[in-house]
Amino acid sequence: MHDGRRKQARTPVRRTGVRRVIAVAGVLALGAAGYALTGPVHTASAALSGGSAPGGAAHVWITTADGGKKLQRADDAAFDGTEQDIDISVDAGKKGQEFTGAGASMTESSAHLISGLPQDERDALLKELFSRDGSGIGLTFLRQPLGASDFVAAKPFYSYEDEQGKFSVDRDTEEILPLLKQARSVNSGIRVMGTPWSAPGWMKDGGRLEGGSLKPEHYDDYAEYLVKAVQAYKKEGVPVDYLTAQNEPFFEGGYPSMKMTSAQQADFLKVLDSKLGAAGLDTELFAYDHNWDHPEYPLDVLAKTKDVKRVAGAAFHCYGGEPEAQQKVRDAGGRVLETECSGTDADDSSQTFASTLKWQTENLVIRSMRAGSETVVPWNLALDSKGGPQYGNCGTKCNGVVEIGDGGDTVAKNAEFYVLGHVSKFVDRGAHRIASTTQGSGGLQNVTFENPDGSRASVVLNASGSSKRFSLTENGKSLDYDLPAGAVATFDWPGAPGN
Repeated sequence: MHDGRRKQARTPVRRTGVRRVIAVAGVLALGAAGYALTGPVHTASAALSGGSAPGGAAHVWITTADGGKKLQRADDAAFDGTEQDIDISVDAGKKGQEFTGAGASMTESSAHLISGLPQDERDALLKELFSRDGSGIGLTFLRQPLGASDFVAAKPFYSYEDEQGKFSVDRDTEEILPLLKQARSVNSGIRVMGTPWSAPGWMKDGGRLEGGSLKPEHYDDYAEYLVKAVQAYKKEGVPVDYLTAQNEPFFEGGYPSMKMTSAQQADFLKVLDSKLGAAGLDTELFAYDHNWDHPEYPLDVLAKTKDVKRVAGAAFHCYGGEPEAQQKVRDAGGRVLETECSGTDADDSSQTFASTLKWQTENLVIRSMRAGSETVVPWNLALDSKGGPQYGNCGTKCNGVVEIGDGGDTVAKNAEFYVLGHVSKFVDRGAHRIASTTQGSGGLQNVTFENPDGSRASVVLNASGSSKRFSLTENGKSLDYDLPAGAVATFDWPGAPGN
């Protein structure tokens, strides 16, 4: 059974199997407490695709488990029905976190594959990924490795300063940065998060990129290194809005990685804050950047850096634990970003689309965002038919948002593309999550947003094994809908019906 993510066992093994979904019983309703907003309101990146629905009706866009419909416009649903036994009750008077964006990572592997496409196909792909026009899904968030990750086009692994005193992002200028700039030319609203997989080897106790820890005497050097990376990207036309200190600080392995305790990270973030300030950079810092199963780590970092305003919250991955752990950071006053989740092929490859669509919508979109996340971010934007190039622990095939064919001239959209599209095509930056009732795992689940212009967007998943008839009710008005088993639908409507 494929569940849409890789299981990360305890270190050093990473992404070596699949994890069954643990059911969450009951209804996860949004309460008013614990949802204070911490970020600025941003201008909406685009109007809702397809224009405003007629008064008293919602547009409907659907993806079915068999792939017969993929983010396809269905008939409008009018708010002239009756409340069903299964009802999504929407209350825009109770607001949660702002939406920051949905996207993935332009790893070196992804950049290499996309760069190899014929120019017209490359341009068309970037438009579909980053624009809302036509079939485009309008991605607005990119989480970028700073230096090598396990997904590089070819070895050797690299940092930006493998030799002390010789800093350069030249390798990124070959394929990564040109594509990032092109993506920003398609959508200037893209936000970028930078994440290092390791400090340069000479700063670490092991003397190499793979594993080990940062030496305390090199905290200043590493902070200056990250500042230089942010400055270099900005000079190349790619501002870095957010920054973490370390990818997966519990993990040490055979590719760039670095262990960092919460106390060490808190101490380092204070140094990094000072260096960023001295450089006149307003890049925000996020703690942790690892799995849902250790929320105590970011809570400790946030407690130890409570006087550092630049430390805004914590970033999470999906490879262990449950998304509801993120709520602890929200309750402590921090922002939450979900920043990595790699899907895999199902044991029966014919079920990969259906199982990924269901698992990622349930966990990355609905449960994660109901638990405070501002983002939906899988992992690689593009991989090949073997799930590479990669030099890590993908024991079975990892999947990108799209797959580039072996000939380097064809593009196939994976389920991840549509999972992202059901959010990014309809939810504008600066939207707020609003209260809505939902069933738990295995049921009819949803997360709902109010855009800055007052329009609404609700992502609904039927995670059960049979078609479900339900109602969506706001302001005393209900629409009725039958959603097939395993299908996802986004409903968008211009405002409270009946007003």
